[in-house]
Amino acid sequence: MLVKWIRCTVTDRRGFERGQRKWAGLPGEPGFRGQGGGWSRGRQGVAHVFAFWESRSFYDSFMARSHDRLAAAQHGTYTDLRVTLFDHRFDVKTGFEPRFTDADVVRVAHTRVREGRVDHFALMQEKVWNPAMAGSPGMVRGLFGEAPGREFLVLSMWHAAAEHGKYRQERVERLSLRAQIQADVEALTGDVVDLEPSWTV
Repeated sequence: MLVKWIRCTVTDRRGFERGQRKWAGLPGEPGFRGQGGGWSRGRQGVAHVFAFWESRSFYDSFMARSHDRLAAAQHGTYTDLRVTLFDHRFDVKTGFEPRFTDADVVRVAHTRVREGRVDHFALMQEKVWNPAMAGSPGMVRGLFGEAPGREFLVLSMWHAAAEHGKYRQERVERLSLRAQIQADVEALTGDVVDLEPSWTV
C-alpha cells in the first residue's frame, strides 16, 4: 500500500474546506483505499491530509488523469505545500485499514535515519515501539512506512488526544533509551492532528 502525506499552511480556511469536499469523488478511482485529515493541534493553520492507494501504479495513473481537476478547487487557499510518499512496511497493532471514522486524533512522526542505522531503526520500531503503542488504551491502529532517502513515517490513530498524551508522558523517555533512538535518528519531527470528519473519504 502507498501512503501519501500532504502538509500545507492554509491561508483561506473557508475556501480550503470547501475545496476539501471535492475530494469526495475519489472512491471511484481505481486503487483508491481511503483519505482523511484535519488540523494541527500545535501549529496554527497547518492542515494534514493522508491518502492511501493500493499501489504506486494506481496512484500514478490517478495523478496523470484526475488529480488536477479535483485539486483545482483548492488552488490559492494554501502555501508551503509538502507531499511525501511512503511504502507501507508493517502495521502498528494489527490489521491496518485506512479508516478514520473511529478515531479523533492522528499522531504523525516523521524521521530521517542515519546512514547504516535503517535496519536497527526498523527492528526497534517492530520490537520496542509497536508493542508499547499497541498496548496503550485508546490507540486504534497505525502503520510504519518508508520513503527513499532513509525517511520513515509512523502514523497512529487514537480515540482522543488525552489518551495519546498519557502514552507520551508515561513511556516515551524510557522507550527512547531502550530503542537507542539517539544513535539511529538524524532528524525527527511530528504533529498531532485533530481529524475533521468532513474530510474523510
